[in-house]
Amino acid sequence: MKTPMTDAKDLIARAEILIEALPYMQRYAGETFVVKYGGHAMSDPAAAQQFAQDIVLLKAVGIDPVVVHGGGPQIGSMLKKLGVQSEFVNGLRVTDEQTADVAEMVLSGAINKEIVAHIGQAGGKAVGISGKDGRLVQARKLDHRVYDAERDEHLSVDLGFVGEPVAVDITLIEHLELAGMIPVVAPIGIGADGETYNINADTMAGAIAAALGAKRLFLLTDVAGVLDKQGELLTDLVPDDIARLQADGTISGGMIPKLETCLSAVQGGVDAAVILDGRVPHAVLLEIFTDTGVGTLVRA
Repeated sequence: MKTPMTDAKDLIARAEILIEALPYMQRYAGETFVVKYGGHAMSDPAAAQQFAQDIVLLKAVGIDPVVVHGGGPQIGSMLKKLGVQSEFVNGLRVTDEQTADVAEMVLSGAINKEIVAHIGQAGGKAVGISGKDGRLVQARKLDHRVYDAERDEHLSVDLGFVGEPVAVDITLIEHLELAGMIPVVAPIGIGADGETYNINADTMAGAIAAALGAKRLFLLTDVAGVLDKQGELLTDLVPDDIARLQADGTISGGMIPKLETCLSAVQGGVDAAVILDGRVPHAVLLEIFTDTGVGTLVRA
């Protein structure tokens, strides 16, 4: 049973949390944060609600958040329901015209509007868009290459309507921010001739963050961040560190493209990029508003 003294201690502890956050709120007021949202944080209802609360809180303290979301598993589920077979090359889905239509339907429709609704329930005002709206993200076909050991060379593989950003027009996002809205962006781009391209959500978020000159790019994933060979979290990396860790095998697999996205963003003008564990409740707030942080931060 709580006593008045323990109640007072709890209240003081909460006040101290706010005091710890105060200098960070002051530092980041007026800045733009781009958050790539996916993985467990998206698929778990409680985590999705917490994420929406985090985004609304950022807006409330004067930060301009931009959410870019993924949805690979949901696309796969819909394709399965429709009886459409998926083919993968190095983990990337080959996207024919039918698959591209399904991807746009799932990403720009169901997932995007669900995130908008969660933010609305948390007290925020969000608008769902894709890279096609206002020609936000102009794209071209991704030139994907795989290594052929027999030939000892890299060969191009046609992934269909899988794209990569070539230009970002931030006009629409700027107008939404000025209107007090939170942009929620589906990773769909538009080609020079009006084609629809499905873009990796990490890549899309990095390109948008660079174009906005964002203060932070956050990549929510399902691992703690970049770990050393002893399994300890590496909290601060620069390009030379990443090159060394990749050379000695510490960084491998799916972490490589994530770090490449971080490097591209910070070299493009983003102040810093962070790889965060989306399974941790309120991970974005813990990273931004505490002295220690909870992810791997990449600086130029």
